[in-house]
Amino acid sequence: MKASRFAVGALMMAVAMATSAPASQAEEVNVYSYRQPFLIQPILDAFTKETGIKVNVLFDDKALIERMVQEGASSPADVLLTVDIGRVQAAVDSGVVQPVESDVLKANIPEAFRSPKGEWFALTTRARVVYASKDRVKQDAFTYEELADPKWKGKICIRSGQHVYNTALIAAMIAHHGEEKTRTWLEGLKANLARKPAGGDREQVKGIYAGECDIALGNTYYMAKMLTNEKQPEQKEWAESSRIIFPTFENGGTHVNISAMALAKNAPNRDAAIKLMEFLASDKAQELYAQANDEYPIKPGIELAPVVASWGSFTPDALSLDEIAQLRDEASKLVDEVNFDAGPQS
Repeated sequence: MKASRFAVGALMMAVAMATSAPASQAEEVNVYSYRQPFLIQPILDAFTKETGIKVNVLFDDKALIERMVQEGASSPADVLLTVDIGRVQAAVDSGVVQPVESDVLKANIPEAFRSPKGEWFALTTRARVVYASKDRVKQDAFTYEELADPKWKGKICIRSGQHVYNTALIAAMIAHHGEEKTRTWLEGLKANLARKPAGGDREQVKGIYAGECDIALGNTYYMAKMLTNEKQPEQKEWAESSRIIFPTFENGGTHVNISAMALAKNAPNRDAAIKLMEFLASDKAQELYAQANDEYPIKPGIELAPVVASWGSFTPDALSLDEIAQLRDEASKLVDEVNFDAGPQS
C-alpha cells in the first residue's frame, strides 16, 4: 500500500512538473499499469534509452479503470497496460480509451489479437494449463472438460473462480458448450477440488509439491518464473515437482489470454504514448517480453525463452477474444451460483 501511494505521488508530481515546464523539456509518457512494475520496467527502460522519453508508471492491480473514469478529462494517463481480455473490454466499455491508427501496430500485431477499431492491442499471450505432479500423474494429455471427471475427486487445486484468469476460462467453456453444460462442468470441478480455492497460481504448484493435490490450473509464465527463481529456491523446488501439460477443449485448442495496451482517452502526451505503444510491439520489446517475462510474444517469429520453448508447442483455441469477453459476466454469475469458492463439500 505504501509503495502504491508513493507511486501515485511520484506520478502526480511528474505530471505537474511536465505541465508547468517549458516546451523544450524532454517528453514524458504516463502509464497506468495493472502489471507489476518489475515485469515491465526493463522494457520501459529500453524505450527511454532509445527515445529519450521518460516513462512514469502508476501501478494498481485492481481499480485503474475506475480511477480513469473518476479522473475524466483531467486524467494524466497516456497508456493503459493490463492483463486479461475482460479488463481490456471493461476499459473499452467504460469509455476510457481511444482508437489508434498505426501502420506499425497493424504490421506487428496479428489481426486476431487487436481490436478491429484500434481500441486495444495485445502484447503477449499466456496459456491456461495443467500443472501435473511428476510422480503421481502419468497421463500426458488432458481436456478442460476432463477436470470434472470424478476420477480426479480430491486431487485438484485452483485459485478463486472469480479471479480474472479463471472467469476467462469459464467464459470460454460457455462459448464452447453453453451455460447449462458449463454449470454442470463447474459443479463437477468443484467436487474434485482438494481444498477451497485460495492463493495465486504459484500456491497451486506448492499444493502439488506438498501432496495436497495432484493437478492444478495455472498460467504458463508462473511456472517459468518459479523454475528460474534463484532468489527463492523453495519456489524452484515446488516447480520441479510438477510439469506442464497443455489441455484442450474437446472441440477446440488450448485456452489463451493476453496482456494488452490501449491509448487513454484523454492522453495529454498522445504522440509520446503512441511511440511507446509502437515500441512495445517492436522486435526489441517483444524479445524482452519473451526472455524477461517468460511469456509468448504476440509478434510472430520472436524467439521464446529457453524454459518456455522446452515445453513444446500447442494449438491455441480458435475462439475470438471478443466472444470470451462478452461472456465474462455470465461466467462470474455461474461461479457464484454453484458457490465454487466454498470448495468441495464433505
